[in-house]
Amino acid sequence: MSSLKHTKKINSMKTSFFSDIINGQLKKEAVLDLLDPSFEDGKVLIISDLHMGGGKRDDFSSNGEIVKKMLEDYYYKDNWSLILNGDIEELAKNSLSRIRSEWAEMYQVFDRFAEDGRLFKTLGNHDEDLVFQKDYPYPLYNSLCIETGLIPIYVYHGHQSSILYTVFNSMLSLGLKYLLKPAGIRNISSARSPRRRFNVERQAYNFSMENNCISIIGHTHRALFASLGRFDYIKFEIEKHCRNYSSSCGEERERIAGEVKALRLELAKLKRSERLEGTRQSLYGDEIPLPCLFNSGSAIDKKGVYAIELDRENISLVFWFAEGKGMKFLRRGWYKVENIAGLYRTILNKERLDYIKAKIELFKTI
Repeated sequence: MSSLKHTKKINSMKTSFFSDIINGQLKKEAVLDLLDPSFEDGKVLIISDLHMGGGKRDDFSSNGEIVKKMLEDYYYKDNWSLILNGDIEELAKNSLSRIRSEWAEMYQVFDRFAEDGRLFKTLGNHDEDLVFQKDYPYPLYNSLCIETGLIPIYVYHGHQSSILYTVFNSMLSLGLKYLLKPAGIRNISSARSPRRRFNVERQAYNFSMENNCISIIGHTHRALFASLGRFDYIKFEIEKHCRNYSSSCGEERERIAGEVKALRLELAKLKRSERLEGTRQSLYGDEIPLPCLFNSGSAIDKKGVYAIELDRENISLVFWFAEGKGMKFLRRGWYKVENIAGLYRTILNKERLDYIKAKIELFKTI
C-alpha cells in the first residue's frame, strides 16, 4: 500500500484550532485515500491512549495482551491499516528505552504493520516528546486526513483543544514523572474531569461543524459515536425500543422488554459512575446533534478495549474484551459477539457514511 504518497495541503481550514493541529515541527499531514486501488480493502482501525509504560503498574498492563492479540490475529491478518491516535507511549512518567524494553513484543506487532506501509501514528500530550527522538522508527503526525469520497475525516488526538496541555504540558510532565509516579498515582487527564472532557469534545465538535467534516479523536478516554456518548446513546436506544414495543408481540415483545431492562440498568450504572455535571452537560445545547464527532475511547478501560473501525462505506465503534472482563455484553441479546482467537469482539454502534453525510447536509441547511 502506498497511502503516504497521497499527501496534500489541507486548504480552507482557517481556525486557530486546526493551525495548532498541523504543527510545523512535525511531518506534513498524511492523506489516506480509501478509494485508491493500492489501498487494499480500504479498512482502517483507529485506537488511542494505550499509555504504555515501564512496569507492572502501567495503566496498560491489564489490556496489553488483548491489544497484541487483536492486532496480530485479526487486523493484521485481514489487511487492515492501523492508526495509533496519540498517547501510545507514557513518556510523561517513563523513558522511551524502558517502554520499548517492557513492551518489546507490542513493538514487533507495530513493526509488521509499518513494514507493510500500514502504520500511521499521531502524537498526544503524553508522547509528544517523541519528536526529539532521532531514532524513533515510525513517522509522526499531528493529524491524518482520510478521504472517503463522501466526507473528509480528520484524525487527531484531541489535546490540541485544551489550553491546559498546549501551554502547560511540560510542567505537567515533570509533575507526573517526579511526583505522581513515585507515589503510585495513576495518570491525570481530562478523562478524570467531566468539565475538561466536555470542553475538549465541544471544541472538536464545533470544528467539525464549521468545516463540514468528521473528527475522530481520543484523549478524553470517553467513547463517542456520531457525537453521542454512551449515556446519551442509551437514552435514544430506549426510546426506539419503546416505540417498537407497542407493535410487537410474542418472543419479539419479550426480547424488547429484556433489552430495555438491560439498557436501564446500564444507564443507572453510568449515572452513578459519572459526576452529576457530567450527565447534565451537552455538546450541542438544545440542538439535535450532528453526527460529526467520534472518539475511539481508550485501550485502558477496566473491562476491555474500545476502537473505531472504518471502511469505504461504514464507521463502527467496537469493543474487545477477554473472558471475565467484558462478559456483560454476552448477556445482551442485541449485541453480536464474536470469539476470535480466545478474545471477544462486539460492534457497539455502526452507521453508513452516506447516511452521516446526508444528515449533516440536511441539518446544515436549516
